[in-house]
Amino acid sequence: MTVVATPADLADRIGHILAEHQGTDGACLLVLQAIQRAFGYVPAAALEPVAKALSLSHADVYGVLTFYHDLRRAPPGRHVVRVCQAEACQAMGARGLTEQLARRFDVALGDTTKDGAVTLEPVYCLGNCALSPAVTVDGALYGRATEFLVLERLGAVR
Repeated sequence: MTVVATPADLADRIGHILAEHQGTDGACLLVLQAIQRAFGYVPAAALEPVAKALSLSHADVYGVLTFYHDLRRAPPGRHVVRVCQAEACQAMGARGLTEQLARRFDVALGDTTKDGAVTLEPVYCLGNCALSPAVTVDGALYGRATEFLVLERLGAVR
């Protein structure tokens, strides 16, 4: 769920999140995760207050934000499809599946469709190697994935 917040609401909610983690060693990741739970993503406006409160540089906070693939810098689509790009899934057709889905949704890997319906993301190992290629659709894990399976799970196939 993505929440649209005013700057005042954003500052207030981030302030509460920072207060909850005050004194916690290495709190940056925990704070960013909490902000994402609150807003559906980590707004750019959150980086400076987090850096200041945790005595980190803006670059340090940005580095944590961009390192972890589960943290988002932009609101996701209404549905999120993640396709495993790890070696076992590649060997079983994940690249082809990724290309099919990107064409079908008219979106680049890592982006959201223009209508905000679907975000197509890469992920590196879903731990479902025996059933490659693996995908998640709105958090649910599927093995031996095909374009049809993904579309069916999204309700796009009648």
